[in-house]
Amino acid sequence: MAFNLKKVLKALLFSSSQPISVKDIQALFTRFHDQNALPLVGAEPQAIAGGQSPFEAAEIEIPNEEISSPANDGAEAVVAAPTETDEELYQDVPSLITAAQIREAMDELAAELRAANDIYLLIDGANGYRLVTHPRFARWIRILRDEPAPVKLTQSALETLAIIAYRQPVTRSEIESIRGVSAEAGLSKLLERELVYIVGRADLPGRPLQYGTTDKFLEFVGVKSLVELPASDVLSPRQIDEWIKNATNATPPADAEMGLPLEEGEGVSPNFEPVEVEHHAHADIAAEPHPASDPATPEDKTSA
Repeated sequence: MAFNLKKVLKALLFSSSQPISVKDIQALFTRFHDQNALPLVGAEPQAIAGGQSPFEAAEIEIPNEEISSPANDGAEAVVAAPTETDEELYQDVPSLITAAQIREAMDELAAELRAANDIYLLIDGANGYRLVTHPRFARWIRILRDEPAPVKLTQSALETLAIIAYRQPVTRSEIESIRGVSAEAGLSKLLERELVYIVGRADLPGRPLQYGTTDKFLEFVGVKSLVELPASDVLSPRQIDEWIKNATNATPPADAEMGLPLEEGEGVSPNFEPVEVEHHAHADIAAEPHPASDPATPEDKTSA
């Protein structure tokens, strides 16, 4: 029976609560062979030199007997002697496991778990492979842990998160220059959710804080690295630089642009150009006083 890499990887995933990377797995196989190359204490040199396994040379017989533990109030358990004779686990272990072999085995495990529709899923995250509980059991787990339901991010927080992801490291003033509104509430929510963190301080007057995304952000959007983020013409570094430059160099509008009257010496306002009024004939006639209706002046009365 050949060595079963997939079964070993599955056992490693179930035994660890932390992500396991490809380098971690390769280092583990290296340590396995290093330990087998070292003679065990009490082993006979002739046996090791004869080609026997160090496990066989230092074989210790442990009786399979019932052991009573006082901590269990008299409960009895059967402890079996550890053995390492399983051929598919400890025999013919390859000295070199390539990254392609590990990824292929992990992909097969992930496909099997999805096909079984069981409680576990295998994901390939930013820090390595990890077994997670299926999302449909999330409510039961939250009840067990007495955790509230997750709160969805607002549109404002999502916009702030997108700017940080594509621009990072970015300062709060740059975010506000791009969005045109205050980013304090959105940043506080993102920091609380551990989606962003403080990278450092910018080399600018006042030394403002700079923000960047965390590994939890990568899991949140389902990518392994920032390189896998979809390309965006709107949020490209060049476009963002233009927005920030325009926002920084913006000048307040003049009185003419606001439609206000100009002060003396400022020139003619485009909104207050002189308007020529056309005089019509009937308007001139109506404007002239009629002789019959014109009241007599004092001089006319005197002459009369």
